[in-house]
Amino acid sequence: MSKIEDPKFVLGDQLTAEQVSFFNTNGFIIFRDFISPEKVRLFINETERIEKEWLAENREKVNGVPLKFGVDDKGNKMIQRLCFLSLYSEPLRELLNDPKLQLVTQFLSPYEGRIAEDEKDGLVLNHYINSPKSTFTQMGWHTDSPRDLFLGQKIMPMLNVGIHLNDCPFENGGLRLLPGTHTQGIFRLLFRKKYFVDHTPDPKEVGFDVFAGDLTVHDGRLWHRAQSSPLTGEKSRRRVMYVPVITGKYIPKHENSKTPFYHRLASRIQN
Repeated sequence: MSKIEDPKFVLGDQLTAEQVSFFNTNGFIIFRDFISPEKVRLFINETERIEKEWLAENREKVNGVPLKFGVDDKGNKMIQRLCFLSLYSEPLRELLNDPKLQLVTQFLSPYEGRIAEDEKDGLVLNHYINSPKSTFTQMGWHTDSPRDLFLGQKIMPMLNVGIHLNDCPFENGGLRLLPGTHTQGIFRLLFRKKYFVDHTPDPKEVGFDVFAGDLTVHDGRLWHRAQSSPLTGEKSRRRVMYVPVITGKYIPKHENSKTPFYHRLASRIQN
């Protein structure tokens, strides 16, 4: 395991040739200071507001996608994975429509990509915190591609775009990646690791220091995991919003959508 040398990319009004080359080679890229500290605070407030409303409603799913519940360091019930957040927040909807964020769809070229606001799981918040009753402190090795197979579709290129709301230095866990695995064949994509149950560090994996406001983009075919923090309580807290960038047929979710099989399967594996 190693910490990657950070090229300190910044997302401007257009992607640069260097940025595209880095992404095509490695399957991921980090853009520093994508959103301001004020926007970070606003988005945290919005996710906390939505979480409070959903807890009060005893909501268990959104558009067929299950919420993931846990207990924080103070013993309070919390939602550790929320989905379709932008459908319940105007500031988050504006974020997904930001022309600078829309630029990342170009990493799918020559395919025409779109930000999946009401498809897949929409804008997701993963909220990790270590406490005695935490249920969501890490995530095992996986790629994002097999979901298409569970839906009876051909695996299509996709991106997973992360907006980070907390500082997470390399030593505090967080995202781990196997660079270049986005170009692997179908067999290695499906069977290189045991999906979600394997948390073993890989000698070839990389991680990096991530700060609140940073933007990460990784190819959905890339093997990746989330490393648990060695800390507990507030120091272990990591909030990351993810939204998929996809191509192919438009398949929106709605309040009567059925729970996808891969969510039921992942729930059994991770629990």
